Amino acid sequence: MKTVYDFTVKDRKGNEVNLSEYKGKVLLIVNTATGCGFTPHYEPLEAMYKELKDKGFEVLDFPCNQFANQAPGSDDEIHEFCTMKFHTEFPQFAKINVNGEDADPLYAFLATEKPFTGFGKGLKNAALNKFAEMNNKQFGDKAYIKWNFTKFLVDREGKVVARFEPTIDMREVKAAVAAAL
Repeated sequence: MKTVYDFTVKDRKGNEVNLSEYKGKVLLIVNTATGCGFTPHYEPLEAMYKELKDKGFEVLDFPCNQFANQAPGSDDEIHEFCTMKFHTEFPQFAKINVNGEDADPLYAFLATEKPFTGFGKGLKNAALNKFAEMNNKQFGDKAYIKWNFTKFLVDREGKVVARFEPTIDMREVKAAVAAAL
């Protein structure tokens, strides 16, 4: 059975990183953007990371510019923004595509393991769904991720156990992470 440990990604300097380096840890894998309405999610992500990293928790940050061009900077510019504005210390990887023919294989795997089930109810969620549908038409059946700050929870064995859309309250995400630890 395939796990996240079977994948290799690039760090923000372009070096190969085998995700097996994270064996035995609980991971929250997130596609991010610096100019999104959900960019403030960096704050609770960093707070959760600081609080739980000594218990075997890691946040893996993958910037992506496929959603309304909300992450246009270079890897270094994105990293500088995140560390200066949100004081992030968790690992940030090279900017990737999460959708389409050029989607990073890790993200194709994550989304296949835990497919999109909706943003939830309410006017704000309906508006995001409409905007995401328009944006993702270009990717067809390879529109794996619907928007920035989609989070995948991976257990200590490397299995994808949950998917959280950006509209999910971060307290719910933290509770799931705590339970996985």
